[in-house]
Amino acid sequence: MGETHNHEHNHQPQPQQAAAPPAMPLGSARGPMFPPAEQLLQLHYCIHSNPSWPQTVLLAFQHYIVMLGTTVMIATVLVPQMGGGPGDKARVIQSLLFTSGVNTLLQTLFGTRLPTVMGPSFAYIISALSVINDLSDSTFRSEHQRFEHTMRAIQGSLIVSSIINIILGYGQVWGKLTRFFSPVVITPLVCVVGLGFSARAFPQVADCIEIGLPMLILLVISQQYMQRVHPVAQSILERFALLLCIGLIWAFAAILTVAGAYNHVKEQTKMSCRIDHSFLLSSAPWIKVPYPFQWGTPIFRASHVFGMMGAALVSSAESTATFYAASRLSGATPPPAHVVSRSIGLQGIGQLFDGFFGAVVGTTASVENVGLLGLTRVGSRRVVQISTAFMIFFSIFGKFGAFFAQIPLPIFAAIYCILYGMVAAIGISFIQFANKNSMRNIYVLGISLFLGLSIPQYFVMNTDITGHGPVRTPAGWFNDILNTIFSSPPTVATIVGTVVDNTLEARHSYDDRGVPWLVPFQRRKGDSRNEEFYSYPLRINEYIPSRFL
Repeated sequence: MGETHNHEHNHQPQPQQAAAPPAMPLGSARGPMFPPAEQLLQLHYCIHSNPSWPQTVLLAFQHYIVMLGTTVMIATVLVPQMGGGPGDKARVIQSLLFTSGVNTLLQTLFGTRLPTVMGPSFAYIISALSVINDLSDSTFRSEHQRFEHTMRAIQGSLIVSSIINIILGYGQVWGKLTRFFSPVVITPLVCVVGLGFSARAFPQVADCIEIGLPMLILLVISQQYMQRVHPVAQSILERFALLLCIGLIWAFAAILTVAGAYNHVKEQTKMSCRIDHSFLLSSAPWIKVPYPFQWGTPIFRASHVFGMMGAALVSSAESTATFYAASRLSGATPPPAHVVSRSIGLQGIGQLFDGFFGAVVGTTASVENVGLLGLTRVGSRRVVQISTAFMIFFSIFGKFGAFFAQIPLPIFAAIYCILYGMVAAIGISFIQFANKNSMRNIYVLGISLFLGLSIPQYFVMNTDITGHGPVRTPAGWFNDILNTIFSSPPTVATIVGTVVDNTLEARHSYDDRGVPWLVPFQRRKGDSRNEEFYSYPLRINEYIPSRFL
């Protein structure tokens, strides 16, 4: 009994102590924590969904207006230095619009199939200036003859150098390069493709501050703040505020021009502020269909071709960064390696097409148009495909195209202040798929982002008006290649980020780098959604060899 008594006494039920609450992460009491999200839930229309037809047409026209700014900027920089007049500039703009329209349609059908506009690229500026400078000592009967001769030389270099992208793309080389990417590399790559164009944004707004700054402020207020006034205003202003602001500020610029505000100012101010100083409307033809070799037989020179090859490589890096941004802003998965490869190969074919039809530069994925996807929250592929109809239409009917090409460049620059920022911000969102608290990742991200901006800034600051950069060896073609490559923020960020990320404790940091998240998307059948977003239309893939898919 004693044992029983002691046994019972020792096992009397004891009052249970409350379990200690689990340790909460630092700062969790200050607000909710947001898990990584593969798709942006606030998009109104993703890559497969489409707005109503009236909205689709207006949004497509908006894409045309946005890419028109870059087209006019490039023609304004190059054509006068080539010896061309307003009429030549109008025809160059028409050629750029035509090739951009065709290349965009091809890319959305058979390339990445993402809603990306393929517009003229600034990456070719240095190589084009080198061709211009190389022919400056030649003797011509007239400035127009010098212009045509220079155009033929640029045509020849574009045609031959296109083989680089065709080989890298359809040879699957470029896609294999992207397999070395991780979210730690993609983040600075996409960031700098937006931030790297900062010199073409507010500095050009300041060229005519009384037009550019009101455009910037009005767009921010109307598109972000005024949409909350009324539910009807929200859908209209969120998607079409850009067109409304352009119309209002363009009318304001017309009033200043007619009132004589720019009658006694510097020539550069007139070029930036007046709506009639480009003389495009009076010199553009009513109807002019671009055709192959419209400037004459292409001229092939080895030094020009090698320089243009550097530009072709840079345009591929810029397009790759832009494709990643477009995939996120259209609700698609990151493009698989084979899709990136075929898109770069098709971009090479597009450059060949540019050379045939006399475009002054090659095309690349338009960063500003991808920013427009985020601004309007409409990532529809159909919208971008319809925009090609506007590009081709205005490239043929010159007077109508020249009317919109007269929009002052500071208005476009104000728009780009926002659109480039959208792309840079979407780049930051990729870091959520890696360990944001890893000091190793922070180091790779920091050095890639900073050098991706700092090195090109050095090259740009030390490049003169004729295109001569800091690399000045006796071999001009070698100078053009290096100066072009290291003047490109996405290219530098790609080189620095890929090398450092894959050599600095890469194996031990496999999970921290976010590689397990990205690998399924890089493979053809790694994720079931890859086929949904990136397969060819109408089962065309059944008739194409698998190595080219």
